[in-house]
Amino acid sequence: MRCADGLCADGLLTARPPIPAHPRLGARLAYWLQRALRPRFGVRWLSARIEASGLARPLFTGGERVTKESLFGCRMCGQCALPVTGYVCPMGCPKELRNGPCGGVGADGSCEVYPGLRCVWVEAYERAASQGRVADLSLLHRPIDHRRWGESSWLNYWQGRDEGLWTAAVGHAASEGPRTSHQRVLGGS
Repeated sequence: MRCADGLCADGLLTARPPIPAHPRLGARLAYWLQRALRPRFGVRWLSARIEASGLARPLFTGGERVTKESLFGCRMCGQCALPVTGYVCPMGCPKELRNGPCGGVGADGSCEVYPGLRCVWVEAYERAASQGRVADLSLLHRPIDHRRWGESSWLNYWQGRDEGLWTAAVGHAASEGPRTSHQRVLGGS
C-alpha cells in the first residue's frame, strides 16, 4: 500500500509517527477537567446526539483531534490512556508502549530513540506524582484495538465503551481501572 502526505492509496488516513511530546496543559488543570467532564446523563445524551449526526460527529472528532494533538501530542487511537498516565500520551512513545518505559530510558530521563526528548513515561510519572496519582501508573493497559484509530475517545468514554481499558496491576486486588464505573473522567484521548 502506497501512502503519501498522510493519505494511503485506499483513501485511509494514516497516523503520524510516534514522537514523545511534552503536554501543554498542566496536570492540575487536566485532572480538574477530568472531574468536570465525567460521564453523566446530560453528557451521555449530548454525545449520543453527536454520534448520530452525520455532520456533528466528524466535526466533533476533528475538534478533538486538533485539541488533543496540540495539548498532549495525541495520535487519536480512540482508546485514551491520558487519565491514567498523568495526561501524557503513551502513544507518543516511539515503541508505543502503553504499560511503562522500555529498558532504554537514559539516566537523565531521555528517550532511547529520540535522545533529545524526554521519555513519555518519565513525564507521566512526574505529572501523576505532582497530583498524587502515581497509583494510576500501575494499572495494566489492555492491548489496543486498532479498529478504533481515528475515533473520538471522548465519545467512546462518555458512551461507556472504554470501561475495560485497564486492569488491576498484578498483585493488586483493587478494582479494574482508575475509579471505574463512570468515576473516571475525560476518557481523554
